[in-house]
Amino acid sequence: MAKILIVEDDANNRDLIARIVELMGHEPILAVDGAQGVALARSAKPDLIIMDMGLPVLNGWQATHRIKSQPGTSHIPVLALTAYALNEDRLRSLAAGCDDFETKPIDFGRFREKVQALLSRTA
Repeated sequence: MAKILIVEDDANNRDLIARIVELMGHEPILAVDGAQGVALARSAKPDLIIMDMGLPVLNGWQATHRIKSQPGTSHIPVLALTAYALNEDRLRSLAAGCDDFETKPIDFGRFREKVQALLSRTA
């Protein structure tokens, strides 16, 4: 069972993603903004981070950059999950340090494949 940090400010999306993660057999850890996500990445040591990009306090790009630039968290894969669906949004997310990119609304099959692929890289 992997620990998956879900950084999402929308309660409905956060609950939905957490349920999907649980159905996949993993433990969700929840953060409501980018700053909390960075702090939980340090303290909880998740196996994967699912990061919304449009977050309060620190946006997802800023939070990912901080996570990826710290030695204790730089190895944690980050999946951007966002409504920002343009190619330049994908490129910006990857440039910030995200390991993969997925758009909302969630395509469950593709989401599951990406989560499993990122987790297999850390196993």
